[in-house]
Amino acid sequence: MSKKTNTIFFMLGATVFNIVITVACFVLLLVLYGRLLAPVLPANAAAWGLPVIFVAAIVIAFFIYKFAVQFMMKKVDVDNVFDPLFKSRRSRRRD
Repeated sequence: MSKKTNTIFFMLGATVFNIVITVACFVLLLVLYGRLLAPVLPANAAAWGLPVIFVAAIVIAFFIYKFAVQFMMKKVDVDNVFDPLFKSRRSRRRD
């Protein structure tokens, strides 16, 4: 496969991975909230739980995604496998 194909597959796979991790974090935090905090909190305070859980799931998924990409970059020689998404205008040759 070419570098561009590898780059496209990586971007698609990374996007799916990020969405799956975000949904998994959201469900896990929602279950923990429902089991631990919701019974203890008053009804009007429980309404704030869903937005806080949503933001927390996004933040946690971001850190998991960041560590996963860093781990992958250590294992794979990125310059030889992937094509850059953006190229500097200075590095392009003018014909």
